[in-house]
Amino acid sequence: MTKEEIIDMAREAGFFAKENEVYSPSNQEDHELTPYLKNFAKLIAEKEREECAKVCDAYDNGRYSNAADLCAESIRARGQE
Repeated sequence: MTKEEIIDMAREAGFFAKENEVYSPSNQEDHELTPYLKNFAKLIAEKEREECAKVCDAYDNGRYSNAADLCAESIRARGQE
């Protein structure tokens, strides 16, 4: 995951980003940042799951392709729980 992708996800989660730096969405107290941090963690987890599933998708040598497909499907399903 690149720095730019992380900054984009932080921005999507509601943080303020300027010149490749990420800041609090406002001058809120730490406990008020929890929803933003949860959103950011969710976006990171989704990205990581998809990257792992893509590794499974790429593992298709015929002999184990069904197992690889099932692994990719299981990884993606974790985001639906």
